[in-house]
Amino acid sequence: MATLTYVYADSTAVLGPLATYAEPHCYDLCEQHADSLTVPRGWEVLRLAMPTAPQQPGPDDLLALANAVRDAAALPAQPQPGTANRGPHSALEAPAGTEGTRRGHLRVLREPS
Repeated sequence: MATLTYVYADSTAVLGPLATYAEPHCYDLCEQHADSLTVPRGWEVLRLAMPTAPQQPGPDDLLALANAVRDAAALPAQPQPGTANRGPHSALEAPAGTEGTRRGHLRVLREPS
């Protein structure tokens, strides 16, 4: 995994370790897409050193996760469109085919299979 950032003023794309927080113009890439990255003619790619071992969660990550869980538990259950006649627990179930949700700056990243 890597994070891609563009510096338009310098015509440069920076590919480096996975970002620890969300930025408006940063994109997380899988290993395959990071390795095959190409940029427009006249642009430069800066490839920063990538860590050899996956980064382990730190105290800030655990605190952010605990805050997201606390916030989600405090929200009242919102019925999904089209679920009004399905019963009292249908609003708590994820729709079929849904892999997860995004809350603020947290995302679920799946292990490559």
